[in-house]
Amino acid sequence: MKPKFAITIGDPNGIGPEIVLKSFLDKNFIDNAIPVVIAEPAILQFYINLFSYDLEIEEYTEFSNIQYKFGSIPCFPVTPMDYKPQPGLITADAGIHAFKYIKKAIEFANKSLVDGIITAPLNKEALKLANIPYMDHTEILTKLTKSENILTLFVTRNLKIFFYSRHIEFRKIADALEVEKIVSCLKTCISHLNKLGIINPHIALAALNPHGGEHGMFGKEEIEILEPAVKKAQQLNLKVSGPIPADSVFHLAKEGVYDAVLSLYHDQGHIAAKTFDFYKTVSTTTGLPFIRTSVDHGTAMDIAGKGIAKETSLIEAIKAALKYYW
Repeated sequence: MKPKFAITIGDPNGIGPEIVLKSFLDKNFIDNAIPVVIAEPAILQFYINLFSYDLEIEEYTEFSNIQYKFGSIPCFPVTPMDYKPQPGLITADAGIHAFKYIKKAIEFANKSLVDGIITAPLNKEALKLANIPYMDHTEILTKLTKSENILTLFVTRNLKIFFYSRHIEFRKIADALEVEKIVSCLKTCISHLNKLGIINPHIALAALNPHGGEHGMFGKEEIEILEPAVKKAQQLNLKVSGPIPADSVFHLAKEGVYDAVLSLYHDQGHIAAKTFDFYKTVSTTTGLPFIRTSVDHGTAMDIAGKGIAKETSLIEAIKAALKYYW
């Protein structure tokens, strides 16, 4: 049987609905799975009309009946709300809708009604305006599945990047580094790679300071925290190297020297992945009871509603879900 994937449209005022619809216009969109869009049909129809897309919405209320054919969009409605999208605007109502979509998709995945979730972007400001008690997709997924040892993994072609920390202030990054937490994170990276079919992976730990600190000349975090963490991981028979200067470690991983990199903070890994190939970078949440993949970009409110957003990252996220789902 073909796997079923729930696709959420993210913030209805952002580019999420547009890239989801554009994906369904691609004849090579999906051949080996059944996609189900979680959204109000009226919101999808708003954008179909806005962009004059030749697409038809097929509403379903039972997963056993869902079918997919080119030109149609299998749609599972959430609780109806009277809402007309306002492309480009950050609003509380949009935040409420976006949260409802991902919450419903998680509910379906927890019940094994779908085999995975593919997400278009949320807007963090809209979630905050809506008083949603979660910052982002990862926090929502973690809490609503009661999962532990969750890590974000970016996949850009053959480059794989895990993240030790995500959304914290830059000035707090160094203070967040702890030997035991890094060792635990490295162990989790290897476990998740094993689950994705990579046996005995070699992980590189990125350094924090320029040139890896130059033996303490440019910072002591490498000497006091990162090197001891790597040594301890090696003592546990983990195949880990580092800390490797961040200006070269991602290139080395791209060249195949390492199977993945553990990036210490958000921009360190994001810049590397998105510079390598912005449109084909996929974000994967590892450690969940199901596969979850996502685009690597935000809601792009500056171009929302203009019909110029690229759907490439979403299509790559669908391909990744097919490759890695279990």
